[in-house]
Formats: sequence, C-alpha cells, structure tokens
Amino acid sequence: MRDLYLRVGPSRAACARAPLLKALLIGAIGLSAMLLSGCVTATVQQVREAHTGIGEDDRVVVLGRRHKSRNETETDFIHCVSDQITKKSDGVKVMTENEFVDSVFPWFEPLTAPLDVDDLTNVISRPLVAERIDEIGVRYLVWIEGDTVRSSEAGRLTCNIISGAIPACIGFLSWDSDSNYEASIWDVKSGIHAGRVSAEASGTSFVPAVVVPIPIIAQVRQSACTGLSDQLREFLASES
Repeated sequence: MRDLYLRVGPSRAACARAPLLKALLIGAIGLSAMLLSGCVTATVQQVREAHTGIGEDDRVVVLGRRHKSRNETETDFIHCVSDQITKKSDGVKVMTENEFVDSVFPWFEPLTAPLDVDDLTNVISRPLVAERIDEIGVRYLVWIEGDTVRSSEAGRLTCNIISGAIPACIGFLSWDSDSNYEASIWDVKSGIHAGRVSAEASGTSFVPAVVVPIPIIAQVRQSACTGLSDQLREFLASES
C-alpha cells in the first residue's frame, strides 16, 4: 500500500508568488495615494491697513503660535508657508522660524512666546526686542494662527490576512477636514500693523476598499498653505 499525502494550504507555487503579490498590492496602494485626491474648496481674503513693499535688504519671518498652555499652530504648516514664499518670490527673503527664535532669545521661546496678536504687539514694541529685530534685518513679521481639524467620520474598514499572507480589506471610510488660518502682518520698521490675510479650505476624503484600499485624500492643509503663501507674497511685494 502506498502512502497518501494530502496538502493543506496554499501550494508551493502560491507561496512563492506571495511576496510578489504583496509588493504589487503595496505599490497599487501607494500609486493610488499619489494619483487620487479628494475635492477641496478654498477661500482666501485679505484686509490691508497700510502700504507695504520689500527692499533689497529687507527680510520676512513667518511665525506660528508657540505656547505650552494653548493650541499651537502646526510647525509643518509654518514651514510650508515659508518655503512656498521663498520658492515663488525673487525679491522676498525669508528667515526661518528657528533662526529668528534663536536670534531674539528668550522672547519667542515656548514658555515666553506671545499667546495672541495683542501679546505680540507688546513684545515687539519693547526697545530691546525691536532693536534686535532691526539688527537681523527683519522688516515684516507674519504671525499665523489656526489649525486643521478632522471631523464627521463615517463608515468602517475591515482587513484580514488571506492565503499567502496577503492582506485583503473591504468597506468604506469617509471624513471631513477643515483648515482655517489667519496671518497678521507687522511692519517692524514702521511699527504698524499692515494688514491680515486669511485662508480657509475644506474637503472630504474617502477610502473605498474591495481587497485593496484606495485612499482618495483631500489635501486641505496643503491648499490652505498654497492660498495663504501666494496671497502673502503678493501682499508684501505690493506697494499699494
């Protein structure tokens, strides 16, 4: 009598193909994330209170609210605005937030930083602070307050491991995101508040899944960053 062998589970060929299938699934997820984005609506407004203009030696610094006891403006949003103003402007020189904070130590450290626009006014009007800001060549100080919040989450996504250790998901997720930021522009040289620029953006993100999740993400904060930085660049460079 010959022995009878019964194979339980995937074949050797299926196991050999598993890494390739997993790589293809991961690649599909990554590609979908890059190619698909949710719909975003954005609004930008400005209020001008004084004339502005940039000289060859003038510098701009973009700051966010930094304080341990209150909500902080996201650091990466401040970096985004600073970077976009720098990349899209030939005549606007932007000092990084970290460089500015180090230069005027300790007035803008987290424990002593201004809480709001009124506090900011008091800080930069102090003779020692104003003198130091003038020494480092900063003409305009842009103070940004705001954040991005996620809300109205709905749906459910369930994932399991199927044959060959391949993940499979099914379901549908959605959520809303809202960005709301306001930038106050101070002309340090003239000692006046030059105006305000605000940006609002909202959108809905989706993640449908039939085996492979396909994230369709609304780039809300990025839209707010682009709108705010473009308007700030025009506001500062304009001589009207």
